[in-house]
Formats: sequence, C-alpha cells, structure tokens
Amino acid sequence: MAKVFLPKGTRDLMPATMNRRLMVIDTVREVFSRYGFEPLETPAFERIETLTGKYGDEGEKLMFRILKRGEGGQRGEVDQALRYDLTVPLARVVAMNPGLPLPFKRSQIQPVWRADRPQRGRFREFYQCDVDTIGTDNPIADAECIAVVHDSLMALGLHDFTIRVNHRELLKSLAEAIGATDQEVSLLQALDKLDKVGRDGVNNELMERGFTPQQATSLWDYLDGEPIPGGAKAESELKTILELALALGVDPDRVKIDRTLARGLDYYTGPVFETVLNGNYSGSISGGGRYDGLIGMFSGKGDVPAVGVSLGIERIFMLMEELGLMPNSTTSTQVWATVFSHETQSATLEAATILRQAGIRVQVSTRVGKLAKQFKDAANRDVPFVLVCGPDEAANGTVVLKNLATGEQTTGQPSQIASELSCK
Repeated sequence: MAKVFLPKGTRDLMPATMNRRLMVIDTVREVFSRYGFEPLETPAFERIETLTGKYGDEGEKLMFRILKRGEGGQRGEVDQALRYDLTVPLARVVAMNPGLPLPFKRSQIQPVWRADRPQRGRFREFYQCDVDTIGTDNPIADAECIAVVHDSLMALGLHDFTIRVNHRELLKSLAEAIGATDQEVSLLQALDKLDKVGRDGVNNELMERGFTPQQATSLWDYLDGEPIPGGAKAESELKTILELALALGVDPDRVKIDRTLARGLDYYTGPVFETVLNGNYSGSISGGGRYDGLIGMFSGKGDVPAVGVSLGIERIFMLMEELGLMPNSTTSTQVWATVFSHETQSATLEAATILRQAGIRVQVSTRVGKLAKQFKDAANRDVPFVLVCGPDEAANGTVVLKNLATGEQTTGQPSQIASELSCK
C-alpha cells in the first residue's frame, strides 16, 4: 500500500476540531453582524496582476503562483495566484462594482495561502476573519475596527489583551526626522520585527539595511516619547479615534497608542492596529489599518477611503486551547436516536423527524437492538442525549429521552421532548 501524506504546512481538521472551530467562528461572525458588516466571499485565486505589487517584497516571495494551462505552463508562465489575504480581493470587488452603496461594510471569513515556513501556529493554508469599511474617512470607521476586535475577544473569553494603535503618517514623519525619507519602507520592515527580535535585533537589522548608528539612536529617542516633528496631525487623529473607541465600549485599559507599531504591508496609509495577548505570548492576534490608496490602484479614481482589521483566528484557536477556553462539545449532534427493534424503527424515524423539524440535531443509530452498545456509540461521540422508542412507547406515541451525563429520563410525545430540548 502506497504511503499518503499531507502537503507541507496543511492539516486535516477532524469533526471534533471543526465543531469547536465553528462555534468560535460563529461567535466572531455574530459580533461582526452587530456592527452592520455584511458577509462576502471571493474566489480562492486571483489574476496575478491583481495580487502583485500590493504586499511588498517579502509578501511577493510568499505568494503561491499558478502556472498557465497548456504550453504556457510548460514554459513556466504564471497568470494566477492563490489568495494571499482578503483585503486585496475586496479592493478588486469594490473597483468592479462602482454601484455599491457607500459606505460599504463587509465581513469575510475564508482561507488564504502563503508559502511561508511552517512552524507552530503558522500554516501555509489558514483562515482569516476580516471586517472592512469602504467609502468613508469618518474616524468612527477606524474606531469600529478597534471595537469589533475588543468585543470579539471578550466574547471568546480572551480578556487579557492590548490593542496597540499607531499612524502611518506619524511613522512617515519619524523617517523624515531621522533622515531616512528614502528608506521609509525599509525602516518600517525592520521596526515591524520589534516584538520578535527586540531592540538589539532591530538595530542589527537597521545596520544591515544601511542605516547609521546615529539614525538608530535618534529613532529610539523619538519612539520613547520625544515629539516627532510634523507628527501633530497624526497624533490628533489617533486621539480622536481612541476617544470614539471608548465611546463604543472599548475598555481604556485594553487599548493604547504605541509609536513602535509598524504594520508590514505596503498599502497602509493612516491609522494601523495590532492586538497582542498580554503575558508570555509572542505575535499578534489581530491587525489592520487604513488603506485609502489600494482601491484606486484598481479603479483608477484616486484614493478611496478604506479601513479594516483582521482577526488571527488560527492563532486565537491555538491560544484558546492552551488556556482551556475552547468549547467543550466535540459534536454538533444533540440526540442519538436508538433503534429498539425492526418493529419500532418506523416510530423512531418519525420521532427523529419531529425533533429535526423543531431544530434539534438528531443522528439515528445504524444498529438495531443491543441498546447498551447504542448508548456507548453516543457516549463515545459526546452526544449528550439518547432517545429510546420501545414497543410500549411506539404503541403510545411517546419516546424516552435520557441524559447520559446525569442518567435523568423524561417520557413524552416527540413534540414535548423537542420543546424541552429547545429550552436547554
């Protein structure tokens, strides 16, 4: 028998894992909808010209490219690529649909692909959870990004976090102040690694990128609080956004302005956001910002106001498991309907149908008789209730519902049992 393997950086998500993941995603999706974000889906792959030139040099290297079909593919030509994130496809959608009512608020929860080096908590195929508002420069849209992250993490039980906020214009002024206007992108790429490598690591990175020791010293002086020349407007915008976020219910102890924050993607133009879990947890669990120039790359109409944020849902799954916050249930099935005998099978199926019509999730056993084994089948799958319909129950039009955890039993008509389960 030939050996079979998963592609590197991918994994199979078995039902117990998927049920927990879906519960988490449903919680996040409900928060998104409370803020008026409407769901959107885009194709798994895009034209290569749609994706290139949007993510910087490092992002370009991580893109999964798709060879042309036929002779073009044989020559190594590429015309498409797997989706790298959800933001650039959104920009393409908006540019292709000029009749969309603005502001356009969308949520999107789909997989993306990056040819990254697989490691703990990092995969080549993973899900992103995004919300974006297109068509308004009102700072409420920026504040809502902060509030959505805050409310989502609170709803998931991840309470000990900090949302860091900065402004790309402030970083631009910082680059000018240290005499690195022509090296702004390189500066931000080095600074973006601060959480991973610390100040010494960033200093080494800066030296490798051609910065001088004096520039590095000036950089840390400004980041430690010295007023940044030309940064007053950006500072004022950040203050306004934070005030609005607090008005939206964000805990003031869970959000702060951080001058060291430099999101790595090239398309950010204004406020940027990143969330970290406090304690000995490296890496962010959400990130985003304003990108007013991206959609204009597709529409040719100049800047179009846009702001969004993404939850690092894969990292959140991992942290929730480590902290014991993942939902306990490994199954979505609520009731395991046993089959007492061939003579009572029809009555069992009728009862299961009534429960399903009431919204109860029921799985009917494929065994007949030997109820102990059927009970064990349910217990092995963590199904909380079993349904029994013996000869007496079939004759009376009733069923017995048993709670496997407590042993408690209830006898009643299927419609009564459905009502009781609906209240649990």
